[in-house]
Amino acid sequence: MADAQLSAAFLPAHALSHPMASPGYGKRSAPDQRPRTAADFAHLPPREAAIAAFIDRLPDGADISVKTLAKVLPYGQCALRTALNRLQQAGHLRRGREHLTIESSGSRWITRSWWSRTARDDDWWAAFARGDAPEESRPSPPTRSRAYILLAALGRETPALSLSAADCAALAPLVTEWYARGATDTVVRHALTSGLPVPVHSPAAFLHKRLTTKLPPEPEPEPAPRPPLRILECAKCRAPGRAEALPGGMCGTCRGERAPDHLNAPLPAPAIHAHAAGIRAAMSQRRERTLV
Repeated sequence: MADAQLSAAFLPAHALSHPMASPGYGKRSAPDQRPRTAADFAHLPPREAAIAAFIDRLPDGADISVKTLAKVLPYGQCALRTALNRLQQAGHLRRGREHLTIESSGSRWITRSWWSRTARDDDWWAAFARGDAPEESRPSPPTRSRAYILLAALGRETPALSLSAADCAALAPLVTEWYARGATDTVVRHALTSGLPVPVHSPAAFLHKRLTTKLPPEPEPEPAPRPPLRILECAKCRAPGRAEALPGGMCGTCRGERAPDHLNAPLPAPAIHAHAAGIRAAMSQRRERTLV
């Protein structure tokens, strides 16, 4: 009953009034998701599917903490916590921290809740945490390129340079190379239309020669951006760890895996705090080495 009420009452207008998290926190959409369909969460139980559909339509930055969701959804905090853990196991959600460098306030670790409408496996999330998640290939609808549009417009502005559709398609890659070297539309048009001979016997051949002989020099290469530093956390105990050690978003202890006998003895609280501090220090040293 609650699932039906949720679907009827909250979708899709709920996103307009849902509370937003503090700047920099809240929902963060994972990259390269498939277009939204009615069957996105059909593989989930009804409660989890309804909650997933609700979260999916929230904007980035929306507060998706258990406490906030419990105030707007017909479920208690315990049920929501269980549902979010199941969404994490299904590959729609991961929680962790990301290291950001902010000019005004220096660097710091930000708590993140990454959301993906498209269910991802553990390998994808591990690659995402490293900053190199693979993009899914999807066919793009055929469109006229920026270069093609500029060439097609030349004939309207300068009749002597009127081109056929085939000419535009053949010359477009040459114009695209100009764009790749930093040229603007204005620069390209000026290079192609200034000082025209009279008459222009073959517009396509004339433009081909100008596009090749007047090609600007290649710009200095920009340094490749460094991938963000990310660390995922166990959905149940929130212990940080490598993505490969958190299949389904849960650590081995919370999955019920038996640790070796010499590791079964409980650690005192000071030892746990010291271990966590060591992890933070290692991450900080990694960041410093990266910046050097």
